[in-house]
Amino acid sequence: MTDQQKIANALKLVTNNDAPAEDESLFDSGYLDSFALPDLVAELEKQFGISIPDGDLNPRKFESLSRIAAYIDSRR
Repeated sequence: MTDQQKIANALKLVTNNDAPAEDESLFDSGYLDSFALPDLVAELEKQFGISIPDGDLNPRKFESLSRIAAYIDSRR
């Protein structure tokens, strides 16, 4: 499974919706809000075996699938 597929899977588990286009805003499109973001982060931590510090819970870092992928790459 690719990183994009893992991210899309995590998003689907949290939102019960299929993932949007890679660069579509998850917040503007209604996929995520400030309440769902911690759930997504927890799922990403589980799927990728990484730890995401609370200080990184900035919506800009999780704005789109491509930004999430870039962030995860930076955490490895």
